[in-house]
Amino acid sequence: MRILVDADACPVVKIIERTGKQYGAEVILFCDTNHVLQSEYAAVRTIGAGADAVDFALTAECKKGDVVVTQDYGVAAMILTKGAYGLHQSGMRYTNENIDGLLMERHLAKKARMSKAKHHMKGPRKRTEEDDLRFQTALERLLTELLG
Repeated sequence: MRILVDADACPVVKIIERTGKQYGAEVILFCDTNHVLQSEYAAVRTIGAGADAVDFALTAECKKGDVVVTQDYGVAAMILTKGAYGLHQSGMRYTNENIDGLLMERHLAKKARMSKAKHHMKGPRKRTEEDDLRFQTALERLLTELLG
């Protein structure tokens, strides 16, 4: 079993490494050359900087049955078509049932940002210990399910 991580600015890398090791899963971190990652457990794949380069490399590497952690709905949509399992850093599981709605939300948010009207959209709230626990619980639940 493998866990592939869209690791650029991913706040749960340490949780993934620890949990992957506990479950005996191979962990591969994908990052671009603008980020320096090191791990004692995970393999680190540094991809050349470029628009979506990490996303395309991760998607190309992804195989049926892999677990992919990403906050990018586009990446999630692509890995689902390959038979992989997707997990957001919030702990939300990507499924064939929810991905279309998530992609539509992303599209509408982008349209709102690009419109001429001024929108004062707030950034994401600060991550909490509860957020980390929710993610860890979701990852453990998924790995337990897959290991049957």
